[in-house]
Parts: sequence; C-alpha cells; structure tokens
Amino acid sequence: MSDSAGDRQAWTFLTNHARVLVVIARDPGVRLRDVAAACGVTERTVQAIVADLEAAGYLTHAREGRRNRYRLAPGKRFRHPLEGDYEITGLLDLLKASPGDGSTGRHAADRDGDGRSRAGRPEGDHAERDGDGRSRAGRPDGDHGHDGAPRPGAGPRVLR
Repeated sequence: MSDSAGDRQAWTFLTNHARVLVVIARDPGVRLRDVAAACGVTERTVQAIVADLEAAGYLTHAREGRRNRYRLAPGKRFRHPLEGDYEITGLLDLLKASPGDGSTGRHAADRDGDGRSRAGRPEGDHAERDGDGRSRAGRPDGDHGHDGAPRPGAGPRVLR
C-alpha cells in the first residue's frame, strides 16, 4: 500500500465535527446551510453532526422564530482519552479568535447586508453565487469556470 503525494496533502488537523462546532461557536444563530458551506460538506452531513453533538451533550438548540439558536455546553471535555483532560472551550476560543489581535467572535459580527452571518466564509464570498449555486469566491470576476476559462455567455451580473 503506497500513498500518493496528493493523498498525503489532503489531510487536515480538525474533523468535520470540530469544524461544525467552531462555526456554531462563532455565530450561535447560524443556519445549517451556512455551516455546510463554511465546512465544505453537505447540509445533510451537518444535520447528522449536529445531532451527534447534541446527543453527546456538547450542544443544545432552542427555536427562535423561524431559526434555531445553538448553545455550547460549558465544561465539556474532548472525547478521546489523550485529550480528555481538556475542555473543548479552549480550542473553540483559539479558533474563534482573529489571528494576532486576541479578540474572539470576529465572524459573529461580520454579516452580509441582509443580516445573515458570513461565519467561516472567505473574504469576498458574501452570499455571491453562480446560477448553479456554487460560490464564486476566489474567481477574479466570477465569470470563469473551474479551469479558468471564461464561461459561454458570461457577462456582467446584477447582484441582489
């Protein structure tokens, strides 16, 4: 069994469960659709992860109007015996902070014009999507496909 260079570069330090928890910690009123976009997984995956976190007691939610508001359980510790002596709040506080300034919750106050959170989304991805629903973030003018070539019929867009 051999590892190709591409496979070895694909791993990350945090699990999807940790990422979901970080995004929710940044904005407790975030929609699961936005959590999914921030984490790069499907909404169904996020729903399953949130259910896991609630069943394990790390998270609760309460209905506020048409949305859920999530609450992290204080004092919960990591599940693995190697990290079991540490509370998850230490990791969440670290990952909620803006690098270099020591503040927390940078994304919680960072909202689109319609009031929706941009938690976890890269700069420039302000709910700006192509017609097929994919994010246009990272594309210079939003009119290029994955290969960098202009899309047929791509022209100026009117943003809502």
